[in-house]
Amino acid sequence: MMKSINIPYISGLEALPFDEMDKVMELKAAKDFISEVNWQEYPYKPTAALRVARSSTHLVIMYNVRGLDLRAAALEDNGPVWEDSCCEFFVSHPSDGTYYNFELNCIGTLLASKRRSREDADMFSSDQLARIIRHSSIERRPYDENGEIRCWSTALCIPFDLIGLDGEALPAGIRANFYKCADLTVHPHFLSWNRIEIPSPDFHRPDFFGELTF
Repeated sequence: MMKSINIPYISGLEALPFDEMDKVMELKAAKDFISEVNWQEYPYKPTAALRVARSSTHLVIMYNVRGLDLRAAALEDNGPVWEDSCCEFFVSHPSDGTYYNFELNCIGTLLASKRRSREDADMFSSDQLARIIRHSSIERRPYDENGEIRCWSTALCIPFDLIGLDGEALPAGIRANFYKCADLTVHPHFLSWNRIEIPSPDFHRPDFFGELTF
């Protein structure tokens, strides 16, 4: 069964400082959890709460994570952030059959691209990456902490035009999925918002995206 979440409008949301954005999103954003354990060989399930809203120009996503381990080794954008404590957002282009992936580690390092498949991608340029607003609740430095409970939050503000949308004339809905992973931690995991029904971990599956409605 495909999940759906309705995205509320909050004027000027992307321009708020992180602390204020957090408060406003707590009151007005749509909320859910990234909680699907799709592959039983990776049973660990940290708490990964999701909040989503939009302004007239940006889609705003906040992640709140509580779980074991904290890893941040990727310090440069478009590096292997999925190996770290990481949250991800994948969304289909509204018309051309491609999709976008936005992968943000716990300190705000971002990988972003437009993809035709897992292997066939156009990575975002430095100019495109610079337009995406990012926040993190923890200091931007390397981390390698194992076996301790850590809590952290990140936010991602994506301009609609970077994903083929006009914020002033949005479609009724778009297909998307949200993920929580940490490939190289002591407790690796591969959680999704909308369930993925395949034998082994793979987030690059638009056929298992849920729906965001406006």
